[in-house]
Amino acid sequence: MNERLTMRMQVLPSMCDHTSTMGLESTVKLFMDIASVHAEQLGVGMTAMREKKFFWLTARTMVHMARRPRMLEPIEVVTWPMPVKEVRCVRQYEILSGGEPVVTGKTVWAILDLETKKVLPAKGFFPAELAMPEDDVCPQPFARISKDFSDAQTIGACPVRSTDIDLGGHMNNAAYVRALLGCLPCAEQNAEAFTDLEINYLTSCYEGDTLTFRRRQTDGAQEIGVFTQAGVPAALARLSRRG
Repeated sequence: MNERLTMRMQVLPSMCDHTSTMGLESTVKLFMDIASVHAEQLGVGMTAMREKKFFWLTARTMVHMARRPRMLEPIEVVTWPMPVKEVRCVRQYEILSGGEPVVTGKTVWAILDLETKKVLPAKGFFPAELAMPEDDVCPQPFARISKDFSDAQTIGACPVRSTDIDLGGHMNNAAYVRALLGCLPCAEQNAEAFTDLEINYLTSCYEGDTLTFRRRQTDGAQEIGVFTQAGVPAALARLSRRG
């Protein structure tokens, strides 16, 4: 049983943003894709989850780009789950070019019971014979982002559309990244040259909801709050540039 999955590919044009390099949204999508493939191989993927009426739910995502891979650049994408020590589990990611890591990241996952809507313990869910690596390519803790954006600048609003919905019936985690980046002009993104993204998913959103995006500057980073029409925080994000 392979505790790691490696996929070799090229950076396709559809994965690139206006800079002709892999964007943050595409990176989050790639993490989700390779995690899904690996989970299926380990017997805890979509097939097994559907039978049990469970669903993998992304709780947090972190991305660090030492360098953005270029369009058509050959890359290797690697993922592995870490030993489960609590209710949620952590999965690590590396994107390598020429054997050197250019992007690292991690996601925190929870298991949702679709009937009871309760989060289940992830410990013991993976096969007992699986030797989970303890390699941590993103050892830094997630930032604490305050939910109070009452004095923050409103930078945009958008409806949750049918194309944002995933098989769980709610807004896909990568769709939040696309929506919040869509509130930032290309010129601003070029000037800021963000290398790091953290996003904390708090409340599920559904087709027909309207989301409002508010921003504040803090500690050399931009923090963005995503709120439902009822004023409930749906997600909290942090964009920054390291180094």
